[in-house]
Amino acid sequence: MIAAAVFAALTPAGLFAGTANAGGVPAAPSPGCTAAPTAPGSTVEHFATTGRSGTYIQDVPPAAPGPLPVVLDLHGYIEPAAIARASTGFVGYGATHGFLTVTPQIDEPGLPRWNFQPGSADIDWIARLIDHVGSTLCVDTRRIFVAGLSMGAFTTSSVACQLSDRVAAIAPVAGVQDFAWCNTSRPMPVIAFHGTADPIIAYTGGPGPNARLLPSPDGTGSAVGTERDGPAVDGPGPASVPDSVAGWARRNGCETAAHREQTAPDVVRESYPCPAGAEVELYSIQGGGHVWPGSTGFPFPELFVGTNTTSIDATRLIWDFFEAHPLPE
Repeated sequence: MIAAAVFAALTPAGLFAGTANAGGVPAAPSPGCTAAPTAPGSTVEHFATTGRSGTYIQDVPPAAPGPLPVVLDLHGYIEPAAIARASTGFVGYGATHGFLTVTPQIDEPGLPRWNFQPGSADIDWIARLIDHVGSTLCVDTRRIFVAGLSMGAFTTSSVACQLSDRVAAIAPVAGVQDFAWCNTSRPMPVIAFHGTADPIIAYTGGPGPNARLLPSPDGTGSAVGTERDGPAVDGPGPASVPDSVAGWARRNGCETAAHREQTAPDVVRESYPCPAGAEVELYSIQGGGHVWPGSTGFPFPELFVGTNTTSIDATRLIWDFFEAHPLPE
């Protein structure tokens, strides 16, 4: 009896329920906190709901006894989850900073992709996946964060619109979108990154010149399509990257003029004066391409995606931003 009581006290829920975390907001333990702690390490899990099934790579950090923050890392178009995981560096950073990384992928014929439209089965699958992870692991439900590259950034933007009551903050990289249909239930903190010379998703809006080289999902043509038959997959909207970020600032009730600062020789940071907890930031990489800034993981051909920068580490900046922006109580 005494041993059972001691074990209960030493479970993640017993140790951390109600205690303050980074950001000064108490942790909110998920149902999974009542179970024995999950061993650290990487596993590939399967998850199915009505209408969709998929897999996700689950990376649990070592020596993390409390309700864990979660970073949902969304892959880009034609990019398998395993490559996204290798590119962003969240797994290694989570191992040293104590957060869980979940890298999902839908089971679907053809190339990896997302349907990020409102009410889509893919967005519903992501929402249910968040529930599933919280029921199987000890998760802090006030610290669920979403990041993604390219189409993963489109989907990150969409998740922020549709799950704003559950997602604490977002980080779209090379693909932030300001959807006309977006209506959040609360201000959504946003940190975005984009290269000014991105050849896939143009900084000035719409697809870049190399987007036509992307194959359609079944590999029979171009993903971009033509004026006659239209695009084979959903692509970026026509708004420029700065305009899309400004749209999020307006939605969050921020002031209209952003503060600009040169944080590195090739990086400009724009930050909007916003209400506390609703901050919006954009890092523009001068001459940068369609890449995760600072990534030293999976190499992409520079001829196709453009150049990267070593002046900043997007993963570190994103985690610092996430830590400062839990869901309010």
